[in-house]
This record gives sequence, C-alpha cells and structure tokens, in this order.
Amino acid sequence: MKGLASFVMRGRFQALLVTIASSGSLLFCWIGAAVVALVTLRKGLGPGAWLLMWGLLPAGALAYIAGDTGPLALLLGTALLAGVLRTTVSLPMAVLASVVVGGLTGLGVMAFAGAYLDQVVSYFGEFLAGLEQQLSQGGEQVVLARPDATQVAGMMGAGSAMMAVICLLLGRYWQAALYNPGGFGTEFRALYYPPAVAAVLALLAIALASLGAAYRTWALICLIPLSFAGLALVHARVAHRGQGTGWLVGFYVAWLFFDPVKLLVLFAAIADSWMNFRQKWAADKGTEVSRRDDARRDDAPRDDAPRDDDE
Repeated sequence: MKGLASFVMRGRFQALLVTIASSGSLLFCWIGAAVVALVTLRKGLGPGAWLLMWGLLPAGALAYIAGDTGPLALLLGTALLAGVLRTTVSLPMAVLASVVVGGLTGLGVMAFAGAYLDQVVSYFGEFLAGLEQQLSQGGEQVVLARPDATQVAGMMGAGSAMMAVICLLLGRYWQAALYNPGGFGTEFRALYYPPAVAAVLALLAIALASLGAAYRTWALICLIPLSFAGLALVHARVAHRGQGTGWLVGFYVAWLFFDPVKLLVLFAAIADSWMNFRQKWAADKGTEVSRRDDARRDDAPRDDAPRDDDE
C-alpha cells in the first residue's frame, strides 16, 4: 500500500488515474477516497477538491446507472473529513465530523435515492425470508423483524461514516509513511474526547434509540467517534505493554464478530474521557523507569567504595 501512495504522490496524472479507476468500482472505491484524503492532507484543499471533482464523475455515473450511491457518498464524506483535518490539524475533530457525514448521508438517501432505498429494503426482506425458512425447519416457526426504509437509511449512513473515517485514517497513514514514519501511530493512539463531548455523543445516541427501533441505526452514527476513540485506547494499551501485533489481530477479530466487545470498547472510551487512562499509564511507566534508574545507580560502583589498590 505504501507503494501505491508513493505512485500517487509522483504527480497529478498518477493521482488522477488511480482516483478515476477506483471511484467507479463498488469494490475499490475506498482506494479513490483514501487518495483524495492523501492529496488533500499533503497538497491542500485546492488540489484535493480538483481530484474530488474528477472522482465524482465515475462515482456519479455508477449512481445514475446502477442506483448505488455508496461510492459517491464515500468520496464526499472522506473529502469532508480530510478537509476538516487539514484545516484544524486535529484528528479527534475530523473523526467527530463523521457524525455529520453519517447524518447527511442517511438523509440524502431518504431524500434523493428513494428507489434505491426501496430496493435495498426489498433485498433485506428476501434475505430474512430465506433465513426464516432455514431456521424454521426444526418445527418451530421463526419470525424475524423486517427493517423499514428509515432503519436502512440510518444503517447506510452509519456504514458510510465508518468507511469515511477508515479511508481518512488510511490517507493519513500513507502521508505519515511517506513523510513522517511512525507519526500516524502516535497520533492515532492519542485520539481522545473530553467528558463533555463524550457525554453529548452518548446522550444523543440514547435519545435516538429511545425513539424506537427505526432510529436505533441512526443512534449508531453518534457512537462512531467513541468507537474509534476506544480502538485508539486499545492500541495505546498494547503499545504501553509492549504486546505484539498478534494480540491486536485477535482483538479485531473479536471486535468484528462479538457485540459485547464493541460495547466494552465504547464504555472504555467513555470512561477514558473522565479518567484519562493514557496519562496514568505514562505516569506509571515513568515511575517504573525511575525505579530502574535508581536500581542501576544502587548497583553501580561508588567512588568511595574500597578498591583493590586501596586494600
């Protein structure tokens, strides 16, 4: 992936080629979004906007022909987050902007892509009907709740916001790998939200979820910044304890497939807002280093100790 980033940064034509080739693909549109983020972060808002305009052509054509607005929303959302990061130089602020991206994407789908939304709802209904038949073969009839258009729109908004943050982080990683090796890891591990922000996000999520099942997917949009803050906390803990990447791989597998792990990450991020675990870990590490230094000084030969030539 670093080789691709290096190719993109060789010139405007290379960046344009990769963006256009990937933005019209359902499988590889994330590459085009990450390239737009990289160019925006490195070159500025003007070059990033120029590249975005070209990337919107194949993504818009795909939305018009196939009705799938996913690549289009991903490009726009990632460009917005990259613009926020370029302007504010604050990764927490850029990730927080994903709430706006998710909300606008969900509302945009409901307002301008009604036919596509109805098609997705129909697909969900067919899939759940087939799943009901398989589960009911044992004799007991199983009935699964069908999501409505509002739920699916919120789900699409949450998915687009999550992917926009991932593409932004990929672009930031590329930038650090090319021009500041190791800088991305330090920046990501420091991702943190103060208590007021964490409380507002949690309360918004609870308020939306309390409106009914149709809005629970919309509540997930408010939890995206806290989720990434919790993941950053896990990375910081792994780095503090000196654990290998194998532990992180196992954690992400559990995080992807088990909802209780996702909840633990959220609770850890909220608790970290008040308790600031990273600061405590740094203080503990400083204390351990100080103790090791003291032990070395105690074990070191002293000037007033008897020597062989004094005996």
